[in-house]
Amino acid sequence: MNHMTPSPFVEPDGPDVPEVPGVPEVPDESPGARAARVDVVLPCLDEAAALPWVLDRIPDGWRAVVVDNGSSDGSAELARTSGAFVVQEPRRGFGAACHAGLLASDADIVCFCDCDASLDPGLLRAFVEEVRAGTADLVLGRRRPAGRGAWPAHARAGNLALARMLRRRTGLRLHDLGPMRAMRREALVGLGLTDRRSGYPLQMVVRAADAGWRIEERDVPYLPRAGKSKVTGTWRGTWHAVRDMRAVLAEAPRTADAGRARTTDGAL
Repeated sequence: MNHMTPSPFVEPDGPDVPEVPGVPEVPDESPGARAARVDVVLPCLDEAAALPWVLDRIPDGWRAVVVDNGSSDGSAELARTSGAFVVQEPRRGFGAACHAGLLASDADIVCFCDCDASLDPGLLRAFVEEVRAGTADLVLGRRRPAGRGAWPAHARAGNLALARMLRRRTGLRLHDLGPMRAMRREALVGLGLTDRRSGYPLQMVVRAADAGWRIEERDVPYLPRAGKSKVTGTWRGTWHAVRDMRAVLAEAPRTADAGRARTTDGAL
């Protein structure tokens, strides 16, 4: 895995473009301007068995940011010796780990991906290209089971229920609220996410919708994970996740137009 050394930024010529409040600005990435740097945030809790597979698939020139959330199986040291940038987050919680990685990143574009070998981070290349080109502000991975037991029935049922609630809250016709995604880092920080548990991924989508972001969904293969899920591995874990996410959906819209977001296919 290679680490990208940023080249000096060259200020592009041309007229000033006014900013639109709440919508990520698309930087100039034409020849002569520096290439956008990319970090992949990988929340990690006892994922030593999966880490080599995941880190080996990080695209060249990108940086893996492994956020250790209290592992006891040597995950942090394994990630460090494999060339990843390791962040320690002692507060337990998926959202706590994700947000610690976001704050530790200094890249232009930040991606998120599970660290359990259920999703191939190499597929994020296409997501990043859409964000880089300015055709989407947030690209989400729609999980498609690619193996027996990859996505238990109770987890799929919970995800479907949340997708329906999300549509009622925002108007977005999404099918999945999976963890694989890409967006501009500065814009994401500006959303002011506060959930530090299972509601973090949903709060990201809700607040992005409230801010008028263009949100795209792309199919990705969903593989049987290494080990047991800490969130949806049981009916109890799934219920707690749904409870956290229902609280996010109950939040009042943050803008006057919030409640009706537009996906890039033009559907309301």
